Formats: sequence, C-alpha cells, structure tokens
Amino acid sequence: MAEKKRFLLRLDPELYDALERWAADELRSVNGQIEFLVVDALKRAGRLSRGKSQAAGQEKPPKA
Repeated sequence: MAEKKRFLLRLDPELYDALERWAADELRSVNGQIEFLVVDALKRAGRLSRGKSQAAGQEKPPKA
C-alpha cells in the first residue's frame, strides 16, 4: 500500500466538533470522515474515477 500524503488542516473548533460527532455516528475517525467526504465530492464532480475510491480507503463503515 502506498503511503498517504500528510498535511496540516486548520479548522474552526465548531466545525471540528460537528465533524467529530458525524464521524462517531459513522464509526470513523475524524480523519477518515474528512477523507470520505473529499473522495465523495471529487467523485460527484467527476474529478476522481469510481475505481479510485477503494484505493483512497473509501470502504463503507460496518452497520451497527
């Protein structure tokens, strides 16, 4: 597996709290939730092929 690129992201505390709650609801880490949202947005915009989603770690969370 290729190593993932790291970068610093600054977020408003209120935005981070909302992401943290959403990630917990989806059984993901905050980082995983952000990656999920970015990949989804890229696919919707036609800027990422559907086959790339698995390579980007976009697996569906387990059902509760």
